[in-house]
Amino acid sequence: MKTYDALLVDAGTGNLHSVYNTLQMLGYSILISSHPEDLEEIGRVILPGVGAFSKFMQGLQQRGFIDALKSKAQQGDPLLGICVGMQAMLSLSEEMGRHAGLDLLPGRVVRFLDFLDLKVPHTGWNQLWFHRHSPFTKGLQSGCYAYFNHSYYCQPDHPTDVIAQTDYGIDFASIIQHDNLYGVQFHPEKSQHIGQKILSNFFKL
Repeated sequence: MKTYDALLVDAGTGNLHSVYNTLQMLGYSILISSHPEDLEEIGRVILPGVGAFSKFMQGLQQRGFIDALKSKAQQGDPLLGICVGMQAMLSLSEEMGRHAGLDLLPGRVVRFLDFLDLKVPHTGWNQLWFHRHSPFTKGLQSGCYAYFNHSYYCQPDHPTDVIAQTDYGIDFASIIQHDNLYGVQFHPEKSQHIGQKILSNFFKL
């Protein structure tokens, strides 16, 4: 039976292949799966998400991932959320109403205000400013650039869960961590060497 370095969760709501291709290029063996029972066989889990929060959560629910992901997180295995996948780790989102998240970390997901000089969604390259470092961000310097594309951002209840912030009219959480739970608001698969470095770090945790 083939062994995999990580499982890439398929919630049926977006194209996973850019993340998959980047991980393959880095030399990792990845299983894309829409079956929650596969979580029992693989240590690391990556939860990538694009599109609307509610549809992403609906996809997880329909495929039976909600309880399975919560159980996986409680076991202490590394879990990485990317973009909407990071947002889904929080308690709730205010995108198009109020929608429950996985509630792995207390907090909510809110929309950027309509600043006069800034467009929403926040799209393009922006800087990561670190509050603290961890093995997840080893080798990254404060002020490095990553690629973003989002209209909503995370507000964790506990400031200690925020590793890095990014300025877009306000300072928002762009990297979070609590124990074995990790999240990035940016797209590492589109962030060139910075994204590749943080993905490689995840596989060393």
